[in-house]
Amino acid sequence: MGILKIGITLGDLNGIGPEVTIKALTFTSGLKFAPIIYASNKALAFYNNYFNLEKLNYNIIQEPNEAKANTINVINCWQEEIVITPGQKTDISGRCAVLALKKMMEDAQAKKLDAVVTGPINKEAVFSNDFPYRGHTEYFAALFNQKPLMLLVDDGLRIGVVTGHIPLSEVASKITKAQILETIKIFQKSLILDFGIDAPKIAILGLNPHAGDSGVIGEDENTKIIPAIREAMNQKIFCFGPYPADGFFGSKEFMKFDGVLAMYHDQGLIPFKTLAFETGVNFSAGLPIVRTSPDHGTAYDIVGHDVANSSSMLHAIRMAYDIVRYRQEFAEDHANPLVKKERNFEDEIVRDEQ
Repeated sequence: MGILKIGITLGDLNGIGPEVTIKALTFTSGLKFAPIIYASNKALAFYNNYFNLEKLNYNIIQEPNEAKANTINVINCWQEEIVITPGQKTDISGRCAVLALKKMMEDAQAKKLDAVVTGPINKEAVFSNDFPYRGHTEYFAALFNQKPLMLLVDDGLRIGVVTGHIPLSEVASKITKAQILETIKIFQKSLILDFGIDAPKIAILGLNPHAGDSGVIGEDENTKIIPAIREAMNQKIFCFGPYPADGFFGSKEFMKFDGVLAMYHDQGLIPFKTLAFETGVNFSAGLPIVRTSPDHGTAYDIVGHDVANSSSMLHAIRMAYDIVRYRQEFAEDHANPLVKKERNFEDEIVRDEQ
């Protein structure tokens, strides 16, 4: 396995993305990888001076194959002078965030990168005719023409959502048995491929209070969720439920499962961020490229106070690294089972002789 190349965007230049990225990269010396920041060297120089840091050393490159391991590499995504106004939402910061993201994904789609990590953006600042998406997840869905599963991860806690950035008033109408089943399949495959869990157990939450109380508080569980669970079980996917969300998290029932599938955004993200706000990671499961992100926003209100916690960004970088390795190992183990079996048998003979 060679040196991994991991692309990183700073997100909104006026938010805490630059700060947490610079801080996080000072704690990754143990990883054998080449971090490549998609932004501009002038933006890095600005924040280096802004925080009165020691001189930040980085390697300016044109292409990912020029990147050096264990060194901050930078690809300039714009040449003109821009005004950085820390703590403020501006059209300029939104435009630069989109330029960096698109340039990074061009390289990722050309297989020049092994993984990507996206810094936090302001959805209003980036939204335009050139970027008509509600967030990163929707952008990646359009880019790869397939539905990713928004998965929030912190150690053994993994929470996915059936519906993402849509109004709450639309959730019930958007959820179908087919959509739930498809999401369960993506979840199971990711737990095996990306996290190395052989036979994962997935808990499914109900949509309504008390998981519908057998139809008293809504029929969604009976008509959509339970049939999807039964179909998944018929396909040998170990999933259980539906569980009432409040009691499920209140009783720590989630600790018995490898993953939890929520029906909508806040049902999954409120408990997740309560339990793992500083270290949680947003992972887009089900895509051909590994993509992670810190689970927080731009936090304009604390920019410049040197208090932004870089733990989530650090975990996002480390998780991207780990998932790529898991996928490589999985591919090697399943490339030629006969060869692998013969190799293991020969290893056993050598051990016996010793």
